[in-house]
Amino acid sequence: MSITEKEIGKPVPDHDVDEVASHHGSGSGGVDAAWKFLDSHRDAASHSKESPVDIKALRRKIDWHIVPLMFLCYIMQSLDKLVLNYAGVMDIRADLHLQGNDFSNVATFLFVGLLCFEIPNIYFLQVVPAAKWLGANVVLWGIATACGAAARDYQTLLVSRVFLGMFEATIGPSLLLISSQWYTKSEQAPRFSFWYLGLGVGQVVGGAISYGFQHVAPGVSRLAGWRVMFLVLGVVTVVIGICTFMFLPDTPMQASWLTDGEKVALLKHVSVNQTGIENRKFRGSEIVEALLDPQLYLMVVSVILLAISSGVVTTYSSTLIRNLGYDSKRAALMVMPSGAVSIFFILLVGYGIRTQSHRWAWIVVCLVPAIIGGGLMSFLPMSNKAGILAGIYLMNSIVATLAIFYNWTAANFGGATKRAFAAAVVGGSFSIGNIIGPQTFQARDAPDYRPAKIAAMASQAACMVTTSLLFAYYVWQNKKRRSAAESETEEAFMSPEVWTRMTDKENKSFKYSY
Repeated sequence: MSITEKEIGKPVPDHDVDEVASHHGSGSGGVDAAWKFLDSHRDAASHSKESPVDIKALRRKIDWHIVPLMFLCYIMQSLDKLVLNYAGVMDIRADLHLQGNDFSNVATFLFVGLLCFEIPNIYFLQVVPAAKWLGANVVLWGIATACGAAARDYQTLLVSRVFLGMFEATIGPSLLLISSQWYTKSEQAPRFSFWYLGLGVGQVVGGAISYGFQHVAPGVSRLAGWRVMFLVLGVVTVVIGICTFMFLPDTPMQASWLTDGEKVALLKHVSVNQTGIENRKFRGSEIVEALLDPQLYLMVVSVILLAISSGVVTTYSSTLIRNLGYDSKRAALMVMPSGAVSIFFILLVGYGIRTQSHRWAWIVVCLVPAIIGGGLMSFLPMSNKAGILAGIYLMNSIVATLAIFYNWTAANFGGATKRAFAAAVVGGSFSIGNIIGPQTFQARDAPDYRPAKIAAMASQAACMVTTSLLFAYYVWQNKKRRSAAESETEEAFMSPEVWTRMTDKENKSFKYSY
């Protein structure tokens, strides 16, 4: 028997809900927690029709409660990762007796730790609320950052960075899943941009922090400036992690600052996503489906290609600037415009996707200046400081593209297990690229590191090709589904089928965003 009622206010017999659940999954685990909430709050649903909730006002209310915490988590993730970049122009190499490729290896193994923990992260995101799991991991990576201050040699620094990578593995997938709970597909893009701004702000703030801590006198603090920087950033991260754990709701249904009527209105509003809110049951068949899904592989290759060049941004930008002949303090300050470029492009694509969609086109828009920047860095002589600096800054336009791929993952992978798996794989792809990227910076190529710069430029050009192929795949899939698709209105998706754990492949009315 199929469910035909489209209004949440109309009673739907329990046995119908159970039948939908048994058809798309086993037992009660087949229906998303959102439907169960809606089914038990029919009075609130009826009242909300009589006194409609202002969606714009509700969205602003959610923004003020959710986005600042997500932003703070991401800015600390950025700072804790970039702290090695800034320490590279301080005294860390001499203090820890780093030689040859030791610095590159330390940068690389952060992402090895991150990559190794991506797969376990899939399981934890299924059995633990994403908000709680995120908050706990923010606390743990803050501790790992602070422990970096106690490093005495290459090995101890390496261990602290590996643990930092392990705990940071959840940041992208967690924020992706949390965003998909609260916003429609079109609303997610600017919100992704808001919290992803933390990376650009981290670059700006990090340069100022590095400059300030370079003035710390060891005789006063008994610690080198870079050690104090690690310690302070670690403590701040722990505090933000505790706040996230305490104040970020697990789901919209558990938000104490929303009324039942507002919760019902929100769930109806985001039902058009057809990706669910919360389903704790692990479904192995969805992982098999993801592994057979062409869109996953096109995303993986694209993100790896993007991340190869991110070593310039996250690890070596201050070193490249110092090698142009600037002292360490000035090099730290001159990294700050990189953050301004990142912020500009993040805001640009967030606004562009919200108004024009076409995520693939905005990725290309970001790649063009990055390719130009790579060319300036690769082929201009070291004496042309202004041109090389412009190249380094332009490279930061690629920062905005990862947020688009996260948004694509949230929008185009249906099914709780499949979406968590895809988020982890995309995050892991970023780690693979960042493992490869720093290794292109070999000590023998100093001080201009030309092979690494050429590799960065080539990888961005290749990403332009794979992104275009992904766009073509989505267009093809939507044309195949057009006859089965329903109009995207809230009431059209208010049957229990929407809240079962169907994947994008199983749900023939699912429409891919591109």
